[in-house]
Amino acid sequence: MSVTTIGKANFEKEVLQSDLPVMVDFWAPWCGYCRRLSPVVDQLDGAYEGRLVIGKINIDDEPELAEKYTVETIPTLMLFQKGKEPAVIIAPQSRGQVTEWLKENGVE
Repeated sequence: MSVTTIGKANFEKEVLQSDLPVMVDFWAPWCGYCRRLSPVVDQLDGAYEGRLVIGKINIDDEPELAEKYTVETIPTLMLFQKGKEPAVIIAPQSRGQVTEWLKENGVE
């Protein structure tokens, strides 16, 4: 598996219609903290293979999606699960914090 790049064109299919929960990383290339968190997101993709889909949205390329989901601080991670309001964590400090957040939201 690899992290999926998500935009307006594939958001509906990749995120909203996914059978698995989808964690979306809202980020930007100029954001230093986003670049530091990126390897953690990549590692989680392998660790949760078959249980979680991970995607990234570059807010510079997709400002409409960032606005729609009221992303004001990056990195922001959102967990989409069929029909539920997305769970949100803003600027997580560690992989452990992200995995705990996923567990709290039913992703083991």
